[in-house]
Formats: sequence, structure tokens, C-alpha cells
Amino acid sequence: MIIEIKYKKLICDIGKRVYEKGFVAANDGNISVRIDENEFLITPTNVSKGFLTPEMIIKVDGEGNVIEGDYKPTSEMKMHLLVYHERPDVHAVLHVHPPYATAFAIAGIPMDQAIMPETVVSLGTIPLAQYGTPSTDEVPKAVKKHVYDHQGVLLENHGALTWGKNLEHAYYLMESLEFTSKINWISRQLKGDRELSKENVAKLIDIKAMMGLEGISPLGVDVPEGTQAMKVTAVNEQTLSERDIDLIVDRVTTSVLNALNK
Repeated sequence: MIIEIKYKKLICDIGKRVYEKGFVAANDGNISVRIDENEFLITPTNVSKGFLTPEMIIKVDGEGNVIEGDYKPTSEMKMHLLVYHERPDVHAVLHVHPPYATAFAIAGIPMDQAIMPETVVSLGTIPLAQYGTPSTDEVPKAVKKHVYDHQGVLLENHGALTWGKNLEHAYYLMESLEFTSKINWISRQLKGDRELSKENVAKLIDIKAMMGLEGISPLGVDVPEGTQAMKVTAVNEQTLSERDIDLIVDRVTTSVLNALNK
């Protein structure tokens, strides 16, 4: 009982953190903790994560049946239970809508670039889980494809989900995901989202293994000798030379003048 009270207070604390950081708005997001093999604490529906109290937290079993609590559990409980069912080593799950990470989820871009050492070692790759209607079985089905080899996913056009060995771990993974997403976005605005070389990434993966960390990491890219990082142009990303731009301008100008002279 004392352990449950401790976990309920921690859930409220994490709820306050994600709310104050702008990872959620209004009643968005949900948080859960495993307290036993088949018992979980989870946040209620339609309550702001920034104003949770321990009395609001609900205890449910592995089937989603309410064991204790006066509130209705979050409608997105199914994806939490899916993670717990598939990963017995996971003891906490966090779902929020951090702006930068969610923007990448909306754009359909996974977080799989080796842009920083910390990303390679501690966060790994965060794939994109196919869109599913919230509260339906579509979401857990999409998450299941990625749950074994990663520490979280971007939920397409929805938000982000992380899981960990405890609630602090799951929260810090989310914080790292949002921070990495923000840095990635800024570097893209500078057209300088350069990735580390495969050689450098291999060294980082060795460090990751020594630390006992698991999960798939970014691969890095092939670079010229003596180069540590390089921007790789995506297949669908077109670049124009100055000559290309001049030709386009000339053609547009000619077309406009011809149209005016008719």
C-alpha cells in the first residue's frame, strides 16, 4: 500500500512536469506504472495532467478492468497495456504531445538520424508508428511492431509514446526525444542536419553496449575520408543549383511576357 501511494505521488509529479513543459495541453496525455505482474496504476480521462492528485489515480488489471478508483481510466489505456504485455521488463509508460516531436510525427518523419552522440547512445532510434484512431485497437496494433527493439515511438499525426524501467526513465526518454526533435528541426532550418559517420556511430554503439543499454540505434552515414559528419540528401529532397534557378526564372519570365503580349 505504501508503494502504491509513492507511485501515485510520482505520477502526479510527472504529470505536473509534462504540463509545465508544454508537452500537453488541457486534458491531453496519459501516464501509467506497473505495480505488479498484472496490476497497474493509470491516469484518469478528462483530467489535466498538471492538476492530478493521488486520489484520482486508478488501479486496473491487465485486461483493463478497474480494481480501485472512482474515476474512469484514460481511453488510451489499450496502448499502455499492450506495451506491458509485450515487454515484461517495462514498468512505466508515458504518452504526451510534445510540440517538436509531434511535429515530426505529423510530418511522418521518424527520429532515426545520428545527429548527436547522446541520441545514438541513450535514446536510439524512435520510429514512426502508423496512424490509428485513439482509444481503438488500431493504436496498440501499430505500436506492437516497434515495441521490442525501441524505447518509444512517434504516433503518426498524434504524439509520442515512451516506456522505461521506471517512470523517471520513461519521462527522461520523452524529454530527450523532444530535445532531440527540437535540435533536429533547428538544424534543418539551417540546412545543416549532418549525420555522424558510420565509423563514429560504431564507436558510440560500443559504448552503449558497455553501459548495458539496449535498442536499435541510428546507423550513421558514409562520409569522405577525414570527414566526421555529413548531410545526406533524401531521395525525395531536390536541390537546385544557381544555374537551375536562373533557368527557371528565365522560363517563368518568358511565359509571363508572352501571355501579356497576346
